[in-house]
Amino acid sequence: MIHVDRVSKTYVSGGRSIAALRDVTLQIRAGEVFGVIGRSGAGKSTLIRMLNLLERPGQGRVRVDGDDITAFSSSQLREYRRRVGMIFQHFNLLRSRTVMDNVCFPLRLAGMPRAQRRQRAREVLELVELAGYENSYPSQLSGGQQQRVGIARALANRPRLLLCDEATSALDPQTTQSILELLRSINEQLQLTIVLITHGMDVIRALCDRVAVLDAGALVEQGTVVDVFLRPRHAATRALLAESGMSAGNDWEALAADVPGWLVRLSYEGAATTQPMLSRISRELQLDLSILQGSVGTIKNTPYGQMVVAANGRSADLQAMIPALDAAGVHCEVLRG
Repeated sequence: MIHVDRVSKTYVSGGRSIAALRDVTLQIRAGEVFGVIGRSGAGKSTLIRMLNLLERPGQGRVRVDGDDITAFSSSQLREYRRRVGMIFQHFNLLRSRTVMDNVCFPLRLAGMPRAQRRQRAREVLELVELAGYENSYPSQLSGGQQQRVGIARALANRPRLLLCDEATSALDPQTTQSILELLRSINEQLQLTIVLITHGMDVIRALCDRVAVLDAGALVEQGTVVDVFLRPRHAATRALLAESGMSAGNDWEALAADVPGWLVRLSYEGAATTQPMLSRISRELQLDLSILQGSVGTIKNTPYGQMVVAANGRSADLQAMIPALDAAGVHCEVLRG
C-alpha cells in the first residue's frame, strides 16, 4: 500500500544542517499494523509526517496505492488527507468544544450535512466505547478517554490509513494497554492500515505485525516483529530490547565461565514454545543441558521463547544437536563451541 523510496530530509538550525532521515526505503502492506521505533531524534516523527505530507521529503518519493503523493496538487493533497486519520501524543482536542463537536469537526470541513455528521460521530463514538459522552468536554474526561475521542475523530472520515504519533506515550500503563487493545480491534474490524511510531518495545510487541528500527535518521533493521525481536542484527535494536527487558541480555556470562561444554542461544516461536524439545533432545543425544537464562512471552498473538543453554556431551552428539533443534523449529546460535 505504501512505498517510501529513498527518502531523505535535512533541517537547517542555527546555520547547521541536521539529517533527520537518510535514504530510507520501506514498504507497508495494506491492512497491517506497522511500527517504527527508535530513540528520540532518530527521525520517527519526520517519517510518519511524510505519509500525509505534513513534512515533505528533500529527496525521494512517497507512493500510496500507486500514487506519488509528493507530486499531488493542493486539491489532490486535501482530498488525500481526508482518507488519512492521525492521532497524537497529547490528543490535540478542541478544549472549548464537546466530544460530539470534536468528532464532527473533520466532517464539517469535508462539507457533510449536519444530521449525517452527527450520525457518523455517534457510530465512531460507539466503536471507541464512548457512547453517552457526546455532550462532555475534554476537561471532564480522563487521558484515556480523551485519546479515544482523538481516535474517533481520526476514524470519522472512514480513512484507509491511520497514523499514530506516540499515541500512548502520555498514558499510564493500564490505560496504554486499553488503547492498544482498541487499536488492535479497529485494525481487525475495519481492515485499516495502521502506522505507529513509538520508543516503547512493549507497544511494538503488543500491537504490530512488522517493525522498522531507525537510528540517527537511517533505517537499520526491519522485518516481522517476531524475527526482529528474537534475532536482532543491529546494535541499536539489541540496545532497545535490552533496555526494555525483552532480550536475554548477558547475565549468563558470569555463570558460563564455570560451566563446561557448548553455549547456545535458542529462539523459538509458535507451536515450538510449548513442546518439550530440550528434554527430548537431551534423552536422544545423551546430552546434559543446563538453562542459564531464559524468558517466554507473546508477541501480538504469537507465543515465543528465548534462552541460553549450556550443553555438555560427546562431540558428535553436540554436533547433532543443532540440526535436531532446527528440525524442532528452534533457531540455534552457538555462543561458545
